Amino acid sequence: MGKQYISCEGLVKIYKVADIEVVALQGLDLEIQDNEMLALVGPSGSGKSTLMNILGGLDTPTAGTAQVGNYNLLEMQGREQVRYRSREVGFVWQQTTRNLLPYLTAQENVELPMALAGQPGPRRARRSRELLDAVGLAERAHHRPERLSGGEQQRVALAVAMANRPHLLLADEPTGEVDSESAASIFEALRHLNQTYQVTIIIVTHDQHVARRVDRVVGIRDGRTSTETIRRRDERGVTIHEQEYVILDKVGRMQLPKPYIEKLGMKDRVKVVLETSHLGVWPDGGEKSLPPACGGD
Repeated sequence: MGKQYISCEGLVKIYKVADIEVVALQGLDLEIQDNEMLALVGPSGSGKSTLMNILGGLDTPTAGTAQVGNYNLLEMQGREQVRYRSREVGFVWQQTTRNLLPYLTAQENVELPMALAGQPGPRRARRSRELLDAVGLAERAHHRPERLSGGEQQRVALAVAMANRPHLLLADEPTGEVDSESAASIFEALRHLNQTYQVTIIIVTHDQHVARRVDRVVGIRDGRTSTETIRRRDERGVTIHEQEYVILDKVGRMQLPKPYIEKLGMKDRVKVVLETSHLGVWPDGGEKSLPPACGGD
């Protein structure tokens, strides 16, 4: 794990549609280390895609701070924004048709971003062959997308995203349109790219099989980071410890997991008692079972 690479603090994004304001991010905090590979999970409308668009330079935050490497995403404009999107970030979208041009072969698709960046032909050819080999598709280099399976198309898309040597790879539901076997091959390709090229990878996913295979999963709910799952693995990659945490933001707010709230019938307000080494939280009306309050006059 390297140094801190991405830092978001109090991140706010408000969209205005006609006379209605929609708050997509409500003071989100997030830190990601250099070379990390993590998953973002959460229900539809939680803010995952908005966060990805901001980190990818496709959208601008309304307020807060968002730093990716040496780039301040709130201050980027014009040429710097174009340079950021073309050099710092690679994208893979859920829709396979959005990632590849149908009339180009796999190798030509990988070479295209390099051609647009002005790289010479021999260098483009070497890099494209190297990347297709890295995702296990060297023998499919001269096939057009129509002759590739959905999983193969997504692996070519990973190679395209890595063409200009980005430091950040954003994968939005990369396994959403493929079967479980293809999803496993896509994940293995992501893991290989992460380890081989030291690229930071963020995967937005609803696929629990993918989420369980990364060492850190960040849950987003109602425009804020709400939970975080950390896994430790042995040298064979087998999980030996897993712990879920509730995120505490800079001002002391946290989102209790929804199943806990529903099971205890919590609503409107709760009772919080400071114990010696932890906090006790009870639903309103549960005071009869509370221990004596600690401290105070």
